[in-house]
Amino acid sequence: MGGKNILIICKGFYPENTPRSFRATELALEFARQSHNVTVITNERDFDYTDFLNKNKIQLMSFGKLRLKQISYYPPTTCGELRRKFRRLLFMLFNYPDIEIMWRLKQYLKHIDGYDLMISIAVPYPIHWGVAWARTKNHGIAKTWVADCGDPYFGNTLESFKVPFYFAYLEKWFSRKTDFITLPFESLKDKFFTEFYSKIRIIPQGFNFGEFEVSKEPRSNRMPTFAYAGGVAITGIRSPVKIIEYLIGKEHDYEFHLYCSTGIDFLIPLANKSNGRIVLHKPLLRKDLLNELSRMDFLINLLDVKLLSVQVPSKLIDYALTGRPILNINPEDPDFSVLEEFINNDYTHAYQMKNLEQYNIQNVTELFLKLYYHHKILD
Repeated sequence: MGGKNILIICKGFYPENTPRSFRATELALEFARQSHNVTVITNERDFDYTDFLNKNKIQLMSFGKLRLKQISYYPPTTCGELRRKFRRLLFMLFNYPDIEIMWRLKQYLKHIDGYDLMISIAVPYPIHWGVAWARTKNHGIAKTWVADCGDPYFGNTLESFKVPFYFAYLEKWFSRKTDFITLPFESLKDKFFTEFYSKIRIIPQGFNFGEFEVSKEPRSNRMPTFAYAGGVAITGIRSPVKIIEYLIGKEHDYEFHLYCSTGIDFLIPLANKSNGRIVLHKPLLRKDLLNELSRMDFLINLLDVKLLSVQVPSKLIDYALTGRPILNINPEDPDFSVLEEFINNDYTHAYQMKNLEQYNIQNVTELFLKLYYHHKILD
């Protein structure tokens, strides 16, 4: 069948530590390992890709440097809270600052064509909107377009506020133009418009299982040592504040390591009260992070466990690869008795990952290629 010309369009990409960045990066690397011709189009960033491109047969292109800036709301003062609400309002009403991507892609993709398979990756959704705007009957860009979606946009029920009605027109518009819509979980399907169900396929998040080898050495932590990795917030479903405040009030020794991709600043005052027991880290590259996590006694995932029947966050897959026990805990209503069990080496309530092989990147890329061949047969 020969190698295919594959185009991946995304905002998140290596070296960013986000699930959507991992999605795009792992797909690009695996398609290249399979001898496909891979081009990635992403925004310009201040990073030297020389070593990365020398090691990997990928063509990297930029649709430009994003000019619109996110509004900072730190420190968390009264003024900071007002700025946070204003930032939230801009995002809800206009998808600011990501909306800029839509216009930039429209202009950039005018001169891009001739691909077999195009995969656009959201979030942010202006990635899809920009592709839809640029793709016409006379300028298809690729024979098959797959719009890969993480969290739903218009049908997102995890946000405090529902997005305005006019975004429904944008979602329906791009959904009509794409050939397939891919979701990581079947449970997300009902968050999309029913008229496009025939286009929806389920393709899980993909990971290179061969990239990381779990250490076989016995752990020799001198005290209970555990970690959380990912973004954090002051309040809500990504806030570790209640857990940290509880731990600070305990007298026994422990080390709680947090590898924060976002929001680390507001945790500093809490860490300063912990006598060194709360340890904050800047983000690490995924391979380095997994090595660090594999040295922990157990790992914490901030999640309402009821949601596990709906979807499996990509973080849990990374956690599972380390081989460490996983504690899922609801940050808004933590069950501290289970946390105490883990601290005392009782992992009775540890989360068990099922069918891990479905997340192997080799199996995931095969599912994307099947969409191309299926669409080719229909044409």
